[in-house]
Amino acid sequence: MLQKVVCITALFITALLYICPTPLYSQATPLRIGATISLEGKYTELSSMVRSGYELWVKQINDDGGILGRKVELVLYDDKSDADRVAAFYEKLITEDKVDLLLSPYGSTLTMEAARVSDKHGYVLLAASASSTEIWNQGFDSVFGVYSTADRCFIGFLDILARRGLEKIAIVHAGATFHVSAAYGAEKWARLFGLDIVFRRQFTKTPQEFPEILDQLDKYKPDGLVFSSYPPNGYRFLKLLDQASFKPPAIVMAITPALPGFYTRAGTIAEGIFAPSQWEADERIPFPGTKDFIRSFTQLTGKSPSYQACASYSACLILERAIRQTGEINHSHIRDYIAALDTITIMGRFKVDETGMQVGHNSFVVQWQNGKKEIVYPKKMSTATAKIVARDHQHQ
Repeated sequence: MLQKVVCITALFITALLYICPTPLYSQATPLRIGATISLEGKYTELSSMVRSGYELWVKQINDDGGILGRKVELVLYDDKSDADRVAAFYEKLITEDKVDLLLSPYGSTLTMEAARVSDKHGYVLLAASASSTEIWNQGFDSVFGVYSTADRCFIGFLDILARRGLEKIAIVHAGATFHVSAAYGAEKWARLFGLDIVFRRQFTKTPQEFPEILDQLDKYKPDGLVFSSYPPNGYRFLKLLDQASFKPPAIVMAITPALPGFYTRAGTIAEGIFAPSQWEADERIPFPGTKDFIRSFTQLTGKSPSYQACASYSACLILERAIRQTGEINHSHIRDYIAALDTITIMGRFKVDETGMQVGHNSFVVQWQNGKKEIVYPKKMSTATAKIVARDHQHQ
């Protein structure tokens, strides 16, 4: 009777990891890549996109025979959106599971913890979903960014306001690493564009602070609002804003409106909302591989990919290229290759500076118009013209 060789795919491995206390191993010698994902907590929705990007790449690689003759196997742990768990799991991935390579968790806060561990052990880490400049101020040797940095994410929106002759803005943000960097950048660039910042507020005790913030908006009546938080608080704030007597005509929010399901979940207040985006699932974008990625991701998951999914998939492609070009799993050689790389991926340009910070990629600005997400900045990539919504001061 013929023996059947059972090849456990990475997707099946991933599912079993949440049941078994320790990772499973296939009978072959797979190329094992470790990471954490957030199955619980505030990063759940975003992390699911990151995970799907990783899993699509693994599926495609294994369907094509693997890398350097080895199938790829993901070793994933649930970090529950908790930084302490990230640090512990990345230590475990390196010292106990002895993975060959690492991928990053979602978000700047969690990636910072993963980076501290990976750098200590000399592992390369492509920060697929992190953009806080603080990460690249730590002196890490082998941590490379994929996103354009947080301090630059609102430039496009502020440029739009300045060109339209709007003058006053308010900045409201959460206290996590990414949002502090984004708010700092918004303030810096607003002043460079000649905009007047009527107030800036960091919130900590959400959602208890939101009514007070809405009162401040009503008092100062800014032309534009920059709001930076993760989706749970983003949706909470929008729900209260929808009931408020004053709504700024131009509103930009980090992360939340860039998600494919935003318009349905947010309701009528979503119309006209802007968001920075690292990439969009639009086949008109001229970067190589865009169409194939969108179609493959949708076929695998049944969902349209967000920019978080695209970034995680792009990080895998960069890592794959480094491995194939160096011909071995040698972190020093992989690091040197990525550090010198200047290329175009489905995300756009990839190029890092001497600290590993991304300097080649630039983000878009999207806006929800008539229930559809349109690219409105930069002009050469735009699918529609930005609109400043004349929101009335009554509940919509």
